[in-house]
Amino acid sequence: MRYPEGGGLTAERRAFREGIRLQAGERFAAGEKTAVIAKDLRVSVRSVERWRRAWREGGMEALRSAGPANYPTVTDAQFAVLEEELGKGPSAHGFEDERWTVARVQAVIRRRLRVSLSVATVWRLLNRHGWSWQAPARRALERDEHAVELWKREVWPGVKGSRRHAEPGSSSRTKPDSR
Repeated sequence: MRYPEGGGLTAERRAFREGIRLQAGERFAAGEKTAVIAKDLRVSVRSVERWRRAWREGGMEALRSAGPANYPTVTDAQFAVLEEELGKGPSAHGFEDERWTVARVQAVIRRRLRVSLSVATVWRLLNRHGWSWQAPARRALERDEHAVELWKREVWPGVKGSRRHAEPGSSSRTKPDSR
């Protein structure tokens, strides 16, 4: 099931579920049985048991919502700083060539924003803000077209080889030609 905003529950759905837990808490205080509460609230017995344990340890406050499960790890202001840093190019950050990789962006985030993110999280962060992987716009400057054509004509045919046999064969396993 997909949720809005890329994950988690909406605020309304979180409030609804909190309401159910608080109803269960009132019934815990009244001494009702777990199975009865689960049936009436249309939830699993295991969930009610988990809520009862939390209620015993922390009271009604333990049944309240803890808020969204996934806050953005990089704020919009921090991402603006990151975009500015990425605009300077990889060489400005000590990398030897002009390629941004997710690992390099991760290193810049760690150094500049002092936030530690996994490579997968950095990838999702970049995608969320409209960044995508890019292929080089042009070929390498060092490429020698003459040498490439010479290699294709003279070396590649010998390396590639032929897929067909020179003599006709048979697909039958019982005939000697197939061996």
